Amino acid sequence: MSESHLEQLLAKRRNDVRQIVKEDEPTVTLVIFSLAEDWFAFPGTQIREILAHADVFFVPGCPSSLEGVINVRGDIESVFRLHDLMQIKPPEEEGKSAILLARTDSMSSGLRVDQVMDVVEVPRSALQIPPAGLSEQTGLLASGVLRFRERLVTVLDLEKVFTQYLRGMG
Repeated sequence: MSESHLEQLLAKRRNDVRQIVKEDEPTVTLVIFSLAEDWFAFPGTQIREILAHADVFFVPGCPSSLEGVINVRGDIESVFRLHDLMQIKPPEEEGKSAILLARTDSMSSGLRVDQVMDVVEVPRSALQIPPAGLSEQTGLLASGVLRFRERLVTVLDLEKVFTQYLRGMG
């Protein structure tokens, strides 16, 4: 084994040890998803289910941001486009889009996202205060940010998302 190879292994080992989370440190589960080029997350406790495929039925006379409704094992849920609320241009093709079934004390709805990237448990200390450089709309809805896979992930406050949607209907 060459000396440089051994140094690389030792450096990797030191890095791996730094990433170990203390067992008693509080953690939070996050559902990380993309909208266009940006990554966002909701607390996992507020996401009941992730639907990769669901037939969405159009409802005439509703705002354009309301995609329609879905039947989830006999329960009817609305589905709205998070792109519209976040003022992000939706993709031309749906591709790997998904619907996050979300619930707070005040509302329950499906949220259309481009792609679910991961569901992770992170130390609560990894969440930081949102920076001032976020777009105005994102800044209104953000509760924190974190680094994940070398990307900035904005954690959204689901209660604020629902309130903002109801206030302007997207």
